[in-house]
Amino acid sequence: MSPPPPNYEFQEWWNKEREKAYGLLAPPPDDPSITSSAAADAAWAAVEVHTPTTPGAAGKSRGRSPRQLSWLLFLRLHHSAAVLASLPARLLSLLLTAARRISSAPVSSSTDSRLYRVIRAFLVLAVLLLLLELLAYFKGWHFSPPSYASSAEALERLYANWLYIRAQYLAPPVQAMANVCIVLFLIQSVDRVVLMLGCIYIRLRGLKPVVAMEYEDGDVEGGQLVENYPMVLVQIPMCNEREVYQQSIAAVCIMDWPRERMLIQVLDDSDDMDVQLLIKAEVQKWQQKGVRILYRHRLIRTGYKAGNLNSAMSCDYVKDYEFVAIFDADFQPTPDFLKKTIPHFKGNDDLALVQARWAFVNKDENLLTRLQNINLSFHFEVEQQVNGYFINFFGFNGTAGVWRIKALEESGGWLERTTVEDMDIAVRAHLCGWKFIFLNDVKCLCEVPESYEAYKKQQHRWHSGPMQLFRLCFIDILHSKVSLSKKANLIFLFFLLRKLILPFYSFTLFCIILPLTMFLPEAQLPAWVVCYVPGIMSVVNILPAPRSFPFVVPYLLFENTMSVTKFNAMISGLFKFGSSYEWIVTKKLGRSSEADLVSFAEKDPQPQAESRGLHRASSDSGLSELNKLETIKKPGKIKRNHLYRKELALAFILLTASARSLLSAQGIHFYFLLFQGITFLVVGLDLIGEQVS
Repeated sequence: MSPPPPNYEFQEWWNKEREKAYGLLAPPPDDPSITSSAAADAAWAAVEVHTPTTPGAAGKSRGRSPRQLSWLLFLRLHHSAAVLASLPARLLSLLLTAARRISSAPVSSSTDSRLYRVIRAFLVLAVLLLLLELLAYFKGWHFSPPSYASSAEALERLYANWLYIRAQYLAPPVQAMANVCIVLFLIQSVDRVVLMLGCIYIRLRGLKPVVAMEYEDGDVEGGQLVENYPMVLVQIPMCNEREVYQQSIAAVCIMDWPRERMLIQVLDDSDDMDVQLLIKAEVQKWQQKGVRILYRHRLIRTGYKAGNLNSAMSCDYVKDYEFVAIFDADFQPTPDFLKKTIPHFKGNDDLALVQARWAFVNKDENLLTRLQNINLSFHFEVEQQVNGYFINFFGFNGTAGVWRIKALEESGGWLERTTVEDMDIAVRAHLCGWKFIFLNDVKCLCEVPESYEAYKKQQHRWHSGPMQLFRLCFIDILHSKVSLSKKANLIFLFFLLRKLILPFYSFTLFCIILPLTMFLPEAQLPAWVVCYVPGIMSVVNILPAPRSFPFVVPYLLFENTMSVTKFNAMISGLFKFGSSYEWIVTKKLGRSSEADLVSFAEKDPQPQAESRGLHRASSDSGLSELNKLETIKKPGKIKRNHLYRKELALAFILLTASARSLLSAQGIHFYFLLFQGITFLVVGLDLIGEQVS
């Protein structure tokens, strides 16, 4: 019998796996901590099976021999051993980092807030109750609870009084509050499931907005008549955006739209003179390339982004334009963005807004960005798409959208009364009868925050602003001329359920009531509330981002951890606390995908000879000197990771409650409290996201 032909497919796969094993197991040559025997073992694990490779014979055999399967098993075992061997070192490194963070990291400025003082008092009470329960456990009072009449010792009488008070006075209100939160939790879960079913229906039926006309691809000058392209104003609001101003301006300037039918406004609110000069130089560079682009700078930055946009819309030449496209400083629209969005306005005279979806260039940067991608994927593909298709309304995202200027003017324009000016104008336009369209297949690249500090500040603004807006526009909603169903959707679904109830029950149920039920066993939370329903909802939320399924448990725990920030922001916005009007520009790093850079290079309209002329002109005007500022970093304080005391205090509360749950042998509750407490501890020590210490 002739031997079987060599399996070249397996050989190629083996070589790839061997390289992975070598990179994982083989130590660097200058690492003195690895012994020579370990190096020999790693090299032996990466032995190559020498088999000649012939492309023509690659498809002759697809099977694997027992020897090859043995090698596969052996390789997998080495992979597992290497991972297990590295766990103690990783754990030690994490503990050392936490110790350094505690000793040297700056403390978050929110430590003296009202909420922190309440949480701190709760922590002290939880520790005292745990000590009392431990004493009762070792005394045997858990198995034979003492009565006040038969108690001889003072401690025994104290514990008997505690049993009576918690059963008669404390447990009933806690149980009532738990029941209320459970009902709210179930209502919000039903809303999520209905939205997901709507998204599945849209996907199965292939439903999407239909356009009455389309623009041809390629050069706009050689296709349709220029008069067929409406006048479009493009606005790029920014403030001290040193890292991203170049890529955002370049992405807009290379959009495939007739130059005489588009005007770009760079709306700079920077108070850093170096950044102002850099942005102005970038604008002048594109002006010399023939792009119609203007630089506007306000001396007084009132109203933040809303004031900036409102100031730009007051220019006399705005009346010549029909639409305005808005892009934040870190957004990079594709060249055909306007060609995919503007046609939807044709024949839809009541259409005010076309919103595109966000895509994230740094979604795989760290665990924090992966978890944000899960949240935002659900927001866009489910919430925005379903609401846009079935009721023609959703909250404007503030960027990557095109507005009909007439709709902006009839709705009252940009107002400076809240920190969510985008949601404000969307609600007012909806009350005036305008419709919105969401395009799930049109994506605009941007960044998500990579540090927890930046993400926390962003989420505070995003959750305090809606409560400010709800307080201001509630009467307007009641008095508006829209249908009763639209009023009910705005009040009960858009504001109350998704902006107020969600952070309220999430924080109250899982961070307050659940630990309390461990110390008040007469009040109970069923296991399905603690584990099963949250798990199902996490799976539902992660469906729009299926590649993120391995992170479903971290996502569930992290969302509960973020509830303290969202709850605090919601309360501050609802009751007009000082921090509710705080506006901090989200930190950006200026990340671009490789495809974006190639696109910029291909779309650069300047030939080489013209570029040399531009270089001379820029040198004559002194712009070349300004480019040197890009490499100059202003001296300042060394940036470090923070300590977040609200999260740390809640971590110790949950860990204390998990220790108390052991006395009652509550398995699911113990594991949930333990892992949730560890998550709070990791977040409180700022060990998630970008590490800069």
